Amino acid sequence: MTTTKQRPGWQPTRLRERRETHGLSLEAAGDKLRVVAERGGLRVAANFQTLWGHESGSMYPGPHYRRAYCLMYEATEPELGFRLPLPGEETGDLTLPLPAPLSPAATEDAANAITQGLDRVSDQTQDRDHTAGDALKARVVSAWRGRAMSGSIGTTTLVLVGGYAGSGKTEFARFLGDVSGWAFLDKDSITRRLTERLLISMDGDPHDRHTDLYLKEVRPLEYKCLMDTANDNIDCGVSTILAAPFISELNDEAWLGRLTNRCKAKGVDVAVIWVRCDVDSMREYIEFRDAPRDAWKLANWDEYAAGLNTETSPPGVHLTVDNRLGAAISIADQTREALRRVLS
Repeated sequence: MTTTKQRPGWQPTRLRERRETHGLSLEAAGDKLRVVAERGGLRVAANFQTLWGHESGSMYPGPHYRRAYCLMYEATEPELGFRLPLPGEETGDLTLPLPAPLSPAATEDAANAITQGLDRVSDQTQDRDHTAGDALKARVVSAWRGRAMSGSIGTTTLVLVGGYAGSGKTEFARFLGDVSGWAFLDKDSITRRLTERLLISMDGDPHDRHTDLYLKEVRPLEYKCLMDTANDNIDCGVSTILAAPFISELNDEAWLGRLTNRCKAKGVDVAVIWVRCDVDSMREYIEFRDAPRDAWKLANWDEYAAGLNTETSPPGVHLTVDNRLGAAISIADQTREALRRVLS
């Protein structure tokens, strides 16, 4: 939760009205909110006092609370009175139509070949659980069938999702991974622990992300590790989504050109997404996640924010996602929920 201050468009009474429309007591709303939040991977306590604080206007809901409320009430942040709508921001029902049945492709001979190949390489004298092994092989064949039916075999895509700290790039990249089934790689998850140990070994601060020591000696290695891991995937024909700031990289047209050409030589398409966000929302999320690597940014916020370009996307970007005021991530949350309803 964040401290209370005047926020454009904040109307706490709307949250209470929405709860009452659904016929929920504060206790029942808290129970339902926790279930929705857990399903969406959001951290909320949702106790009576907190929900009452949100509805009475004594506490402004933090990022995960706002996302959970939107999921629970199937509404957008402006509809729940959390903020003013962005220009052109759409509201309304996000329920997705049921997809039309797919026409089965002529893939059975190939699927049988894969099955036979897996059977031939299986040393069943060493298998401790034949049932689990057979199930795994069946899933591999099913995954291949799915790729064949969708026409994705031979069409590999490398997606770069960039943006400033706290912009929502990782959440949006994870959403793309959820709906596409493509591999998702986050730079921090891959490199953070090694980065911290490397900085310590060079007598640096493990949480440094702004000095020349990090920028010149460590940062290039982080991105090299990320891109090498991505190459391993795309060499296997696995479409891959990368989440990292990519600030220097996407502003260097030569860097992006070299990457595109290398991938094109392998038959791999490159797509670049930039997640745009406003300074206040980025700060709110950085404060919320409370990561040690963000300490310098928060302690020197004016200096840090002065170097951010929140008006235009870097050159070479194919798609700009508008996550100002958290709008895009809220829509992503509700799209996930709509897909659950479609598939349930």
